[in-house]
Amino acid sequence: MLEVNRKLVVSGDADCGKTCLLLVHYNHSFPEGIVPSTFGNYLAEVEVDDVHVYMATIDMERHNPYDRLHLLAYLDSHAVVICFAIDDPKSLASVEETWIGEANHFAPGMPVILLGCKKDTRPAGNESIDERHDPARQFVTYEEGLAVANKVNANHYMECSAKTGEGVQEVFHYAARAALSVTPKKRRKSLIKRCIVL
Repeated sequence: MLEVNRKLVVSGDADCGKTCLLLVHYNHSFPEGIVPSTFGNYLAEVEVDDVHVYMATIDMERHNPYDRLHLLAYLDSHAVVICFAIDDPKSLASVEETWIGEANHFAPGMPVILLGCKKDTRPAGNESIDERHDPARQFVTYEEGLAVANKVNANHYMECSAKTGEGVQEVFHYAARAALSVTPKKRRKSLIKRCIVL
């Protein structure tokens, strides 16, 4: 079986669910108690289309947008997953205000996946909002997430729940396929376009 190395950047607002997503993929269980603000870096192993992908996965901390630490995180990346929380519409607004601009600046031309996390928090379509849900609480619909994905020219829109495990494996399989689609020529072009002033 062919083995390849790839790099995946996972970004998004604090508390949007990205760190739990990575912890569940790594530990195969939902974290109990205090969850760290970031998971750091780890090597995800994914098999897709008869290829064993060793995917260096970077959990992006929120510093000042466009700072040097973010440049290093995006350097030599092959795909970007931008996360937002389905139970926090402001985190979806941040996709347009911050995260897509940063990804396009530091990793132009790389595949971008927009990911709605915490899918388990959204009431089902046929379920009334009961005592589990605050009536004033707002949720991002699938259609709203998809509309933003189309608006920012993301390659794909997905939703998952780290708590239930729904969609977690699919996220990493799709990210691996997206990363495999990046050719050395395409990466060279993106690096040439990048301008760095130190």
